[in-house]
Amino acid sequence: MIQTTTSPSSIAKEDIQRYEARLAAVHERIAGAAARAGRDPAEVTLVAVCKTVGRYDIDAAYAAGQRDFGENRVQDARAKFSDAVPADLRLHMIGSLQTNKVRQVVGVFDLVHSVDRIALVEEIERRAAAQGTVQPILVQVNIAREQQKHGCLVEDIDPLIEAILCAPHVQLRGLMTMAPLTATAEEARPVFVGLRELRDELRVRFPQADLRDLSMGMTNDFEAAIEEGATLVRVGRAIFA
Repeated sequence: MIQTTTSPSSIAKEDIQRYEARLAAVHERIAGAAARAGRDPAEVTLVAVCKTVGRYDIDAAYAAGQRDFGENRVQDARAKFSDAVPADLRLHMIGSLQTNKVRQVVGVFDLVHSVDRIALVEEIERRAAAQGTVQPILVQVNIAREQQKHGCLVEDIDPLIEAILCAPHVQLRGLMTMAPLTATAEEARPVFVGLRELRDELRVRFPQADLRDLSMGMTNDFEAAIEEGATLVRVGRAIFA
């Protein structure tokens, strides 16, 4: 069922205040982690992962000041964001993407975090060219080498980067990874270090590549991710729990 936008006047004041408090708490944690790393917290974008909530809560969080939202599934995003999306709301595709869903993603999502194979690059290029647009993307890397996780392996990344750089309608913006779900923040840190170090190595091999962003860190470990260089953190439970 399509969930249309919520009129600002119909959002309960207490719900807006609730999200203001939750967002403020997350931003305080972001600022603390950035300070420990000697970074400007403005370098870090908070992506609110809204896969567990409907449009009302999204609109309440938007009213509380949140602008970047992440969805895992294309069909859920289409249901929630099919109508009256504010011009300054930025939508992130953070889940795995099948090639047959690309036509529903290109030109809709501001950033796709989960590109992990050449076939996907080729389909994004084809669909973006047909629309006359350029689709920003991140390369998802399976730093932890978990068999159940999506993502390109480190040893396979060079041909993937080359394919992206040859696709005029695909804009490379950086890398993404997911730490093991059972890890504590400190157990996850080596994964974040690994992605940062990979980014630094790729900058030497591909000086023409734009690798400005590192998307890493979730509710349990985003502070460690920021300390290791994250520019995008994907936080769900701390906002929408």
